[in-house]
Amino acid sequence: MRACGLPERGPYTVMVMATGAEESTEADALREVLRHLADHRFVTARLAGGGTAAVIAGADAEVAAGADARVTAAGDTGAGAADSGSPGGSPGGVVAALKGLWPSLRACDQATLPYGGISAPAATPADLNGALVQARYALTAARRAEDPNLTAVDDLTTLEALLSGLPADVRTAFGIHALGPLADGSNPSHRMLLETLDTFLTHNGSWARTAEALHLHVNTVHYRIGRVELLTGRDLARLDHKLDLKAALLCR
Repeated sequence: MRACGLPERGPYTVMVMATGAEESTEADALREVLRHLADHRFVTARLAGGGTAAVIAGADAEVAAGADARVTAAGDTGAGAADSGSPGGSPGGVVAALKGLWPSLRACDQATLPYGGISAPAATPADLNGALVQARYALTAARRAEDPNLTAVDDLTTLEALLSGLPADVRTAFGIHALGPLADGSNPSHRMLLETLDTFLTHNGSWARTAEALHLHVNTVHYRIGRVELLTGRDLARLDHKLDLKAALLCR
């Protein structure tokens, strides 16, 4: 941490960015944004698997006093301008400040479509590896959004949001395993059963409301859900099985 010019005590925030731009352009754009964070030291580096990562330290009195940032072989370090009244003094403030600065990153290069992920606060250097995993997970979730954005792991507060951070091949494998034969979307009968299942779960397992939404007789809904249970091996009277199938539908 000393070699990178960072304090030896946290909290730290880890951020990962991927744009698809050239490595030098991506790193330069990220550093330019981070320099606007007040009173924070940071270090950036390219990741072996692609993308650029940054470790951002908490507000630092020495930085606020105007200490010079250092550049080392480990990566480029810097600090925002001294401004004790600026946002970003706490880990939550760092996330809010980064989200506020995010639009300016896209302005650095009109061809760049930035996606970013932010970890939860890491209290010590020993927690940084876990924070990097969190930031990468949040980045995967960001990439599944309709528009390029910056997603914090703390934003993933719903089942759908949590699942969005899973790699695509993991989501696909889970959906196929949980849905069984119903995962074959080319079968019209299976598509009909999936629609019924989705509507049933959306209406909290209410037979009457599901029937009304699908314009079916309640007995028809019972029959179709029975078919779903038979084909998936799940019991939709059980909450855990309902959650399994809801997650499978979200992973499709």
